[in-house]
Formats: sequence, C-alpha cells, structure tokens
Amino acid sequence: MAMKFRNGIAEPTRRDLLLISTVATGVAGAFAATVPLISQMNPDASAVASGGPIDIGLGEVEPGSQIVVMWQKKPVFVTFRTNKILARLQDNALVAQLADPDSLNFQQPVYAKNWHRSLTPEIGVYVGVCTHLGCIPQFHPSADSDDLPEDWRGGYFCACHGSKYDLAGRVFSDVPAPFNLPVPPHRFVNDTTIRIGENPKGAHFDFGSILQL
Repeated sequence: MAMKFRNGIAEPTRRDLLLISTVATGVAGAFAATVPLISQMNPDASAVASGGPIDIGLGEVEPGSQIVVMWQKKPVFVTFRTNKILARLQDNALVAQLADPDSLNFQQPVYAKNWHRSLTPEIGVYVGVCTHLGCIPQFHPSADSDDLPEDWRGGYFCACHGSKYDLAGRVFSDVPAPFNLPVPPHRFVNDTTIRIGENPKGAHFDFGSILQL
C-alpha cells in the first residue's frame, strides 16, 4: 500500500460483569469470520499478554475492509476506508444523524479529534466495544444483512440493543449507546505498519482517561 502519513481496587459493578460476559460472547462471534486474516497478522503473543504496544502490518488490509486484533484484552478494529467511504462520512445527511459528529466528548486523543477520528483519513483505529453495555459491534460496510436498518449506509451495528456507529466510530443519536467508540493511542511506524498502544511523538494521551469504554 503506497501511503504517507503525518505526524486502588473496587467491587465490580453490574455493568462490569455485563461487559465481561458480553465481550466474551461477542469476541467469539466477531472473530469467527476473521480468523484466517488475524492469524496471519497477529502480533507476538508476549506483547498481547503484557498489554504493551503491538505492531500491525497494513499490507493485507484490503480497501473497504477491516481486521480485528487484541490490545489490552480488547478487540481493536483497524479499517482501510476507500474514497467513497470517506465521502460518505462527510455527507451532511449522515452527519445530521450523529450524536457527537465533532468528537466533543473525550473518547479519543486530540490527534483523532477530527471528522475521520484518526491520524489519517484512510486508516481508522477503534476499540470495538459498544459504549452501551460492552457488546461487540459488527462491521457492515454496506447493507449486507436483512437484520440491518432499512436506511443502512455502512458502519458498525450492535445487534444486542440496536446501537449504530458510522465507519468513523461515531454513534448515531437515536440509539442506546451514549458515546462514540473509543480511539486507542496509535501511531504509524512507517507507511505500512501501525503501532497500537503508543502515541505519536510529542503527543500525550492516556487511554484510561476516556469517558467510557
């Protein structure tokens, strides 16, 4: 891909228990369809276990598709957005339906506080945990399922309670989920490698300080 880029302990709450349960179930379903690709691109097991930064090669991410990797025991969606998708994300008709189109709520680092919520428009990086009850939203870049809303224009759909997000992880205003999908720290190591869990040089962002996972 020829691209260039710029630069304590508490009792568990009911929501925590729900999140653990739904994540365990949702991850299994979400990963079932992507096992071949993940197995090729999976980072070193020791890096995953430690919760430290992980490097992901972008060379096998086809335009309009995504891969799912694990970082700090959370699923992370890495998606390669086409020009058509990027144009759709800026469509006023879509933006008018979003609860927080300008990312005013603290769900992302400053360098991802833009219309595409990422370092570069083509590559999106989002923690795939619904901000309602912690289910795993499913990637539907087009109206590819009868279970989707009739006006589906591409994005993430959480079948548990019907929450919807666009392909920048921005939540719709008529759904149970209150916030956009979180954006983890990330930076580009080079044109074809992204590092999740590490900020770009000079940037300071603590993922633990976001409003809600």
